[in-house]
Amino acid sequence: MLKSLVNKYNIAGPRYTSYPTVPYWNQESFSLKKWKSSLIQSFKESNAKEGISLYIHLPFCESLCTFCGCNKRITKQHSVESPYIQAVLKEWQLYLELFDEKPLIKELHLGGGTPTFFSPENLKHLIIEILNTSELAVGYEFSFEGHPNNTTREHLQALFDVGFRRVSYGVQDYNETVQKAIHRIQPFENVKKATELAREIGYTSVGHDIIFGLPYQTIEHIEETILKTKALLPDRLAFYSYAHVPWIKGNGQRGFNDEDLPSAEEKRNQYELGKELLAEVGYKEIGMDHFALPTDSLYKSMIDGKLHRNFMGYTASKTQSMIGLGVSSISDSWYGFAQNVKGIEDYYNLLDNNIIPVYRGHILNNEDLIIRKHILNLMCQFETSWTKENLYFKELPDALIQLKEMEKDGLIQIHSNTIKVTKIGQPFIRNICMAFDVLLQRKQPNTKLFSMTV
Repeated sequence: MLKSLVNKYNIAGPRYTSYPTVPYWNQESFSLKKWKSSLIQSFKESNAKEGISLYIHLPFCESLCTFCGCNKRITKQHSVESPYIQAVLKEWQLYLELFDEKPLIKELHLGGGTPTFFSPENLKHLIIEILNTSELAVGYEFSFEGHPNNTTREHLQALFDVGFRRVSYGVQDYNETVQKAIHRIQPFENVKKATELAREIGYTSVGHDIIFGLPYQTIEHIEETILKTKALLPDRLAFYSYAHVPWIKGNGQRGFNDEDLPSAEEKRNQYELGKELLAEVGYKEIGMDHFALPTDSLYKSMIDGKLHRNFMGYTASKTQSMIGLGVSSISDSWYGFAQNVKGIEDYYNLLDNNIIPVYRGHILNNEDLIIRKHILNLMCQFETSWTKENLYFKELPDALIQLKEMEKDGLIQIHSNTIKVTKIGQPFIRNICMAFDVLLQRKQPNTKLFSMTV
């Protein structure tokens, strides 16, 4: 049955870290002025109540990983660190000027690129400067992405000293053939050392990122990787499907061909085996592609109905406002999205002219806000409802007609005013969300935009 469902539903579709998805942003009606107004409105409504989230993009890497679709700059010149940090702090200052009170920081995440490309001293300086101009919310959570090969005790200690308690390491796969294909060589010993160092220093949540569907990857490789992962027992896991999008300019996905990738059926088998092995030692599935031990905050937030999804993936709490600093970062005011320029030189030039370095975005209308709520419900809680009048939208009957086939296949249960995703349907959550995506339904893309859903 799984094989037939995979063959039927494996189509290109969004991952829904936002709605509307980036290709459907209305850029013609967007402006920096409108973005600022939406953020000011959101900040006034929510800062004192729940605080804000900060995402800081640190784009530098010493070498190119060929599975990666992130915005990065490859260099071994560490002289780039200080100018970039000063630029990020300048951007933060421009945002501070919009607010009439100090931001209350609930979440802060360092992503990349390779955040641990930066020296411990520079990372600590960046965070201290931000903390000097803000307050901390109760239960705040700071996290960063670490490369197991270059995350040192000094990195971990410096960030621990300024409030970080969560770190995630990019593992991907432990097989040497796969590692060579994706240009990411890191022995198990390096991951073990980095994991144990974090725990020794006092980090309360250590995560690993694993990818299935990589070039040359077999089900035996997945088994080997999961068994080694179980030996270290990270608090949470991202177990992602490799998103093959080589048509996106500059993402570096090269050095292998489409035929080197596992088939859709093989990918799904890899995931099902991984999930089964993880369940044996107590991991709980969280939303899409995530797992956590019952002691981790991500699992607790799911049980409490507080799980949230944004451009950082799944988070343990929701803030209405999220500010993205650094090149290519995306900000979210709930009423609008804004993305920074992707080029470092452009980023510097705009900041030199005291301009927040946004180059595109989208201001959400009332329909967008309704659909966004439904998609968040489905992605985080595997159900949604339109019992409240404000969650009904005019194309809902059309969406329900589309979903009838999925109901026949056992993926969902449709009630009078509620949809619930079944266990069988959870791997196809992206497909289910697509039925609610009215912008996608109105205008199907005529070029490649998204990775495959399975």
